[in-house]
Amino acid sequence: MKTENTKMGVPLILTVYIICFVFRGLEYLVLKTDRGVFGEAFLHKLVGISILFFTLRYLSISWKEIGFTKEKPWRFLAYGLLLGIVVFLPAYGAEFIMQYISGNIPKLEWYVTSYSIQGNVGNQTAFIFYILCIVGNIINVVMEEGVFRGLFMKISEKKFSFLWATIFTSFLFGIWHIAAPLRSFLEGQMAVFPACMAMLSLTLMSGLMGAKLCMLTKIFGNLWVPMADHFVNNTIVNVLHVSTASGADQMQVMRIAIAQSLSFFIVLFWYWKTKAGQKDTFRE
Repeated sequence: MKTENTKMGVPLILTVYIICFVFRGLEYLVLKTDRGVFGEAFLHKLVGISILFFTLRYLSISWKEIGFTKEKPWRFLAYGLLLGIVVFLPAYGAEFIMQYISGNIPKLEWYVTSYSIQGNVGNQTAFIFYILCIVGNIINVVMEEGVFRGLFMKISEKKFSFLWATIFTSFLFGIWHIAAPLRSFLEGQMAVFPACMAMLSLTLMSGLMGAKLCMLTKIFGNLWVPMADHFVNNTIVNVLHVSTASGADQMQVMRIAIAQSLSFFIVLFWYWKTKAGQKDTFRE
């Protein structure tokens, strides 16, 4: 670190987190861009990238120092894309099998939706919506990986071990995802218990994913691999759907859970096999 400002540690992380979360809340509760033509709540992510930019300048930290390295980024992006695709193959396969067992005839369909805790919204096939989906998810992973696995891990590891830094930042990442069910509760679309269960489920699933992304960052020493894996996870939910005569994506939660659980254990084994814990996270 190049400045004493990083001694703020956890308070600095929580300050950045709260500011970002306030903008996230404003977009979900007031602007509701994810329900409009864009189908994605992306404005607070752009704000988050700006906050990240100014925080890095305040701390005199370069983008390279938080994982945006210049060494073979396309190769690392390919690794992340491959991991993301590979784990969803058995996940979709399991969903097909379960639908057949239930007496349905499933099929894959390509169209763009906006993810919702109560079921995907929309059915767009125009090319522009695929572009919007891709651009929105790129903005999303740049912001979330830059902030959670980049800035927060960089600061946390100055205070804690990698394990505790991972637990702390992944918990924050889990809480980050309660916005959608919280909005559904506040708008009267969900009762207290279902909303609480949805928030708990998203916190656990997103926290597990956050821990996996921290390990990927540790293994490779950059953010390109976790960014690409994160991108696949988000984008595939928006564009590749399993439909039957009775509806679409009825087992989506199961599909995502299978893919992310499989991905977590693959990365955990990879982390152990490569002895990544003995390396610095950001190898400058």
